[in-house]
Amino acid sequence: MEIAASVLDLIGNTPMVRLTRVTEGIACPVVAKLETTNPGGSVKDRPAVTMIDAAEREGLLEPGGTIVEPTSGNTGVGLAIVAAQRGYKCIFVMTDKVAEEKVALLRAYGAEVVVCPVAVPPDDPQSYYSTAERLVKETPGAFRPNQYFNPANPLAHELTTGPEIWNQTDGRITHFVAGAGTGGTLSGVARYLKSQNPEVVICAADPEGSVYSGGSGRPYLVEGVGEDFWPPTYDPSLVDVTLAVSDQHSFEMARRVTREEGLLIGGSGGTAVVAALQLARDLTPDDLVVVLIPDSGRGYLSKIFNDDWMAEYGFVTSEGVTVGDVLDTKEGEIPALVYVRPESTVREAILAMRRHGVSQIPVAKGEMPLAAAEVSGAVSELRLMERAFETPGILDRPVEDVMGPPLATIGVGQSIELAVELLEGSPALLVIDGGRPRTIVSRTDLLTFLSPAQP
Repeated sequence: MEIAASVLDLIGNTPMVRLTRVTEGIACPVVAKLETTNPGGSVKDRPAVTMIDAAEREGLLEPGGTIVEPTSGNTGVGLAIVAAQRGYKCIFVMTDKVAEEKVALLRAYGAEVVVCPVAVPPDDPQSYYSTAERLVKETPGAFRPNQYFNPANPLAHELTTGPEIWNQTDGRITHFVAGAGTGGTLSGVARYLKSQNPEVVICAADPEGSVYSGGSGRPYLVEGVGEDFWPPTYDPSLVDVTLAVSDQHSFEMARRVTREEGLLIGGSGGTAVVAALQLARDLTPDDLVVVLIPDSGRGYLSKIFNDDWMAEYGFVTSEGVTVGDVLDTKEGEIPALVYVRPESTVREAILAMRRHGVSQIPVAKGEMPLAAAEVSGAVSELRLMERAFETPGILDRPVEDVMGPPLATIGVGQSIELAVELLEGSPALLVIDGGRPRTIVSRTDLLTFLSPAQP
């Protein structure tokens, strides 16, 4: 009988399928390796088993112990499946950009989930790396697989994913494309494929802003790929090409592949497909591109497959008159977003508002273009004036000490009716375009648009 002894025996041997609709006009065949068929729904099931096997062999994880790991969700699911089979407890640390479905899924497996802010550096005590380290120290019998540093992570792909791809393509593969998070998948597969044929081209599909493609690691919205540091599990010497892909293009492609190919994929899968198609356009029918689809879109239904969420972040446009139309009619070029940093003084904030003729500005970390997660608050001229009157010396204190909550946001493609409604409770709105703050639209802007000057 063909019956697996446990769910862990179902990991791997995932199928491949040719993409035929989104590749229209491209001569080179593009084939997707569907890691969505693993029991946990993602490629991360593979290293989860390998890392726990290694920990058990080395005596790092004892019976009844607790697995602690920072994860965007998929590694956590893989580890939770192993834990369920072998009697371990789990504590997972996630950032607040992760979809609620992923948090709920981990809790469904019986895991404890701790959520941390995404817009902090790795060494910040609130970061999910630091939080995970603290929990390991505080939890008796804890073991952290540490997927970013664990050599068993890339080894899992060198032993399984790479050989599967080679055998499924009869060794005809010429290009391999995958997103790089920990770098385990990309490095492990690359190591095996290049051992079989050094001419195979390895391409890292990377979110704009990630360090792998030259960014600083500042926040982006696509989940599970990209990084803000260089982990040892990523071997850049094996990567021939790195292509940066925007959140906008990643999400658009995920929706296209789902609707046109019938494959429900996530945002990181969209990132990889965008890069694969970019490569394939310059190749011939004799080449063969394999793109790894790391997970399903089921974990993103409240985000990239939710039209309201996509509109709020400026990725899709509503019918009728939109905020973008208001911005298009403003005289001259749309001014760059005026903002101050949390460490700026109150005096500097007041001067910035006077200089630019605005009465409220956001408080945000980083340089333009900002990420939405980097906006931490806002200050208004009226509020600062009141505080300056009440508290002597306030002018030289940091803005973060006196700032209020962030301005209400609106997507550039959302309706003007929604803008009017939101402006009833807010003096101005922060406009989000392609997932990033673009400018501010005020009540005056809407009044000017709705009541144009008579000729």
